[in-house]
Amino acid sequence: MKIRVHSWFVLISLLTAFAHAGEVRIAAAASLSEAITEIGAAYRTSHPETKITPVFAGSNVLARQVESGAPIDIFFSADEKTMDGLVKSERIAKEDVVPVLSNALVVVVRQDSTLSLQSAEDLTKLQRLSIGDPAAVPAGVYAKAWLTGRDLWEKIQPITVGAENVRGALAAVETGNADAAIVYRTDAAVSQKVKISFTVPAAEAPAIVYPVALCREAPNAAEAKPFVEFLRGDQAADIFRKRGFTVILPATAKP
Repeated sequence: MKIRVHSWFVLISLLTAFAHAGEVRIAAAASLSEAITEIGAAYRTSHPETKITPVFAGSNVLARQVESGAPIDIFFSADEKTMDGLVKSERIAKEDVVPVLSNALVVVVRQDSTLSLQSAEDLTKLQRLSIGDPAAVPAGVYAKAWLTGRDLWEKIQPITVGAENVRGALAAVETGNADAAIVYRTDAAVSQKVKISFTVPAAEAPAIVYPVALCREAPNAAEAKPFVEFLRGDQAADIFRKRGFTVILPATAKP
C-alpha cells in the first residue's frame, strides 16, 4: 500500500507568516472544505471585521500542526480519536470539545463505470480500491473498521491504495487511478466525475463524529470563540445539512 507524505511543515510556515490580529484560523478536515468556506463567508456578513482563514487537510496532518505550535485558533476534526490526542497533549481543553456533525461512508465509482458494487463483498472484485491512509486518516480508519467488521479487511487490504486525505481518495477514482473509493457521502456530492455505487449501511458503519474545539493557545481566542458558537448555530447547521452532513448539535447548546 503506497502512502504519500504530505509536506505539513510547509503549511505551518505559511500560517505563521500570514498570521495577524482579527484573523481566525481554523484547521478543518478536508471533507469540510466547501461547508467551512461557505460558513466563513456567511459569518463575515455580520462580522466584517473578522477574517476567517481555513486550512484544509487530513485531520491527522492538521493535528500535527497544532502539536507543533502553528498559529491555529480552532480545530475541526473528522474523528474523535484525533481530537482526543490533542486533549491528551493539552493542546485542547476537554471541556471545549463539542461534537457537531456526522457523515456516512459511501463507495463511489466513475460516472462512466459499468461496475456493479452493492455490498462490501463486491469490493473483492476490484483491482484497486482507494481509501484514506487507514493508519492515520479518519476516513481510512473508518473504512478499515467497516471492512474489518465484515471480516474482509485482510482480503481487501492488498488492493487498497492509501491517500493523504479523503479528497485524495476521491481524486484517485476521478482520474481513473482506482476502480472505486470509500469516501464520505459529502465528498461524493461535490464531484461531477463520480457516482455513488452504494452507501454503507448505518448498522455496519462505525460511528462517524466530527468534533470542534478552540485551541488552548489560540492567538486570536477573542475572535475565535464567537465563530465556534456560530459553527454550532442554526445558520451553520443549515449549510452543513445542505452539504450532506448530519448535524448532531442542530443549534447553539441549550441546557
